[in-house]
Amino acid sequence: MNTSKLTTEQSSKYNDLEKMDTLKLLANINREDKSVSIAVEKAIPNIHKLVDVIVSKMKKGGRLFYIGAGTSGRLGVLDASECPPTFGVSDDWVIGLIAGGDGALRKAVENAEDDTDLAWADLRKFNINKKDVLIGIAASGTTPYVIGGVKTAKKQHIITGCITCNKNSPLSLEVDHPIELIVGPEFVTGSTRMKAGTAQKLVLNMISTTVMIKLGRVLGNKMVDMQLSNKKLTNRGVKMVMDELQIEKELASKLLRKHKSVREILDEYKTK
Repeated sequence: MNTSKLTTEQSSKYNDLEKMDTLKLLANINREDKSVSIAVEKAIPNIHKLVDVIVSKMKKGGRLFYIGAGTSGRLGVLDASECPPTFGVSDDWVIGLIAGGDGALRKAVENAEDDTDLAWADLRKFNINKKDVLIGIAASGTTPYVIGGVKTAKKQHIITGCITCNKNSPLSLEVDHPIELIVGPEFVTGSTRMKAGTAQKLVLNMISTTVMIKLGRVLGNKMVDMQLSNKKLTNRGVKMVMDELQIEKELASKLLRKHKSVREILDEYKTK
């Protein structure tokens, strides 16, 4: 694909950035960021289709996989890693993989994203199969690691989706459910960690949160299955119990120490 045709590679609307004062830089970055939510809104119909497929697969024991390189890979790993503490699910429900392995989360791994076979090798370690769903994340939609992964997955009859920021990219053309977030040129030309990364993060939030709600991991509007792994979350759990059962803090704390789960308390005491 001719990279000059990629929206993500087009020249910034702004020039002489180094001559702008701090306030002008911040204001212009913010002005560009305002276009992100509009791009995401336009993609909601396609996000909807993909989410419904994921929910259907996961209800039957399937898992959700993300693959990506660089910023896109980090965002996928981030979203996957937040599902267990937020929704109390096992860490094998949503799995994020980045080109170059976990070391690439902090430091770029040279040439990792250029290997078309590496993603499938990474996925095979988790015994990915046709019960699962794979989402490739790549702002440009041209990353060989991601394209190679979804291509092989499709051959194995695995449902595939993608989150990209270019129209009709090679990645979009390979998957069953493309999500295209056309945010336009970046403030710093080609720096897709900016608007493109923000758009991808918003969509990942939407996908994982909606999937978990549809799978019953939220009650009312509360994270009743969250892991009570620190004082802040324990205090939040106490507050939930107080609000839902209309009881005092002391009793709510006592119940939470006993049951270790907000959901268990609500299930038991709301049926009485």
